[in-house]
Amino acid sequence: VQLQASGGGLVKSGGSLSLSCAASGYSLRHITVAWFRQVPGKEREGISCIYATDGRQHYADSAKGRFTISRGIATNMVYLQMSTLKPDDTAVYYCAADEYGGECYLDHPEFFGYWGQGTLVTVSS
Repeated sequence: VQLQASGGGLVKSGGSLSLSCAASGYSLRHITVAWFRQVPGKEREGISCIYATDGRQHYADSAKGRFTISRGIATNMVYLQMSTLKPDDTAVYYCAADEYGGECYLDHPEFFGYWGQGTLVTVSS
């Protein structure tokens, strides 16, 4: 699986941003894809995940109500629509894939064997 994340940038607090993750090598019907983020000096944090088989979505508490994950099967793209952004959302965002199509274990980044290169999101106050 190859993953290419894009869409990061600078946005003001309260604004919105949409991230994209292009997947190749496997169909999204067979891989579970998640978004993680990381701030230097802190552990990687699982944000949201979309399950392979039926597209069920999972969100960390920090993302509920503000972020929406979706996917396009035909395009093999996964999206993360982020709204009401806060300075605390500033981080490098990564998309990651579990090639076995397992459940969304956002607390276990080690279950995701493939990672994109990351895209920086900066939220100014």
